[in-house]
Amino acid sequence: MPFVTIQIAQGHSVAQKRDLAKAVTDTLVAQLGTKPEWVTIHIDEFDRENWAVGGELHIDKPSRKHQKESLK
Repeated sequence: MPFVTIQIAQGHSVAQKRDLAKAVTDTLVAQLGTKPEWVTIHIDEFDRENWAVGGELHIDKPSRKHQKESLK
């Protein structure tokens, strides 16, 4: 009975999380031979103000989305 915890920043839609849960479940079924109904997935969302890398909070960093748009 696989139990998977996925930690992601807040801001993803329900549709994205639904697709993520399906993809992870399908992968575990294919790789481990488990049954889909035995797979439990917990999505733990956190605020970017509670996440830091290199001593800098993510809310203080430029958004990757904005960086990609500026490259166009």
